[in-house]
Amino acid sequence: MDNRLLEILVCPLCKGPLHYDRNAQELTCNHDKLAFPIRDGIPVMLEDEARKVVG
Repeated sequence: MDNRLLEILVCPLCKGPLHYDRNAQELTCNHDKLAFPIRDGIPVMLEDEARKVVG
């Protein structure tokens, strides 16, 4: 994942920061408890595609 892209991406819901999980290939919003998938190097920033984070 390109570091420059990670610097500008924010959560589409709350506009908060995202955490990049390299192993899971996800961008996680701690505030909204959602994890957005990264498919073929492209972040999918759609609420319908995100999974709920437990914990």
